[in-house]
Amino acid sequence: MTGSSSSSPLSSAKRIVVKVGSALIADGPDPRQSWLNDLAKDIAAFRNRGCEVVLVSSGAIALGRQLLGPHKPKKLEEKQAAAALGQPLLMAALSQAFSPHDVPVAQSLLSLEDTENRRRWLNARSTLETLLSAGAIPVINENDTVATDEIRYGDNDRLAARVAQMVSADVLILLSDIDGLYTADPRLSPEAAHIPQLTEIAAEHEQMAGGTNTQADIGSGGMATKLAAARIAWSAGCATAITLGDRTDPLSGLLNGAKATWILPPLTPAKAREIWLRGHLTPEGAVFVDNGAARALRDGASLLAAGLTGIDGDFARGAAVAVLTDTGEMIGKGITAYSAVDARRILGLRSDQIADVLGYRGRPSIIHRNDLILEP
Repeated sequence: MTGSSSSSPLSSAKRIVVKVGSALIADGPDPRQSWLNDLAKDIAAFRNRGCEVVLVSSGAIALGRQLLGPHKPKKLEEKQAAAALGQPLLMAALSQAFSPHDVPVAQSLLSLEDTENRRRWLNARSTLETLLSAGAIPVINENDTVATDEIRYGDNDRLAARVAQMVSADVLILLSDIDGLYTADPRLSPEAAHIPQLTEIAAEHEQMAGGTNTQADIGSGGMATKLAAARIAWSAGCATAITLGDRTDPLSGLLNGAKATWILPPLTPAKAREIWLRGHLTPEGAVFVDNGAARALRDGASLLAAGLTGIDGDFARGAAVAVLTDTGEMIGKGITAYSAVDARRILGLRSDQIADVLGYRGRPSIIHRNDLILEP
């Protein structure tokens, strides 16, 4: 994909997720500090344009494994120990890179259950939203020290796609050792042709991707995992770019038309999320709202405790609930930030009164507008 920055999905993106692999982060036991410094400068430039950035970074195992001995860790517990040793080194290198730009970095370790369990998904999303609002760069990695083979992503490409889905990102950037998808492996087939853009991922594209990059000594991803990640992002309305990471200013280069494969979705993140909510939420209970709250919801507001008049059912935080008027008319459904027990306790209260009643400061809204769909 070539051309001016105006043709790039990055030109209008308000929130992006950038995934960086181990090969870009680590050179043996040492971080590639010069490259990290350039990446931080590049990300800072995007932030100055009003774009929020989340960084999904591999490299903890690569940086920590040397501290375990000369052999590459193979057992799960060895990899987990290497991750525990390397994660502080990774964060130190990133903190050093972003320090000249006065940008704080915040470590966030996620497991598969954090994006599959609705309640934990809400917690993780709220944390990331809070970090972004505070002007920090969330640095996300899989929580390798507790993950098992049965409950782990296995590669950070898919983790990055789930994060992009979680935060409703406009663009997912997968920085790789290759500048996109080819019709065959360009290292083996001189006639391989680069594919600049896709609007869907078909079986033929997956065949082109092949398996993981077995030539690499570190990392676990390959083109196949990148396409799998792009498919997740595509379903969430998020555009994906697969591009070469080992160069100066890879994000700015991508904005200005650098060679890449773009996978473009047919929907925006907001529309994709609405479709997902409409098709996947089966109410486990109900909340009743007054007329003022009903009007506010139809105008695009979140549901506050002050507008509640009743609760039906026994549901947990993160459950899907129907939103009903006092006359029983269903006006929508959404994901609740409070359990039925706590929602009954704060019925009709102002937001500043909730902490005094519950003993903790909960979410500002019962149902956030992003987690709510209204009946036509």
